Amino acid sequence: MPILSYYICIMAAKNLILKQRQTATPLGSLLDRILAGMGLSHNLGGWRAVVQWPDIVGERLAKISRAIRFADDTLLVSVPDAVWRQQLAMEVDAILEKIHARPGGKAVRKIHFVS
Repeated sequence: MPILSYYICIMAAKNLILKQRQTATPLGSLLDRILAGMGLSHNLGGWRAVVQWPDIVGERLAKISRAIRFADDTLLVSVPDAVWRQQLAMEVDAILEKIHARPGGKAVRKIHFVS
């Protein structure tokens, strides 16, 4: 990201902090608002799903799968073979429900499993 973009982000954060100096704001909320102001908040929810994949699917599925990317409303998940691809495809609705229950999770509309 160019230096100008960092400067704009820092100034936006500073302005938000100065406007809300009377009450404390959680850092996550502040970052969400800054990213929303920059038009980046939609992708944030999807990338959170990438980072939180092990917590979302649990230990058993986290051992054999790995969320590797989020793009165009789709979470890309790597699995070892076609058998696991089929197994997770049958569980996709339950997995999406867990993702949607998390902050920003509604950004993920599809999951694509690859081996």
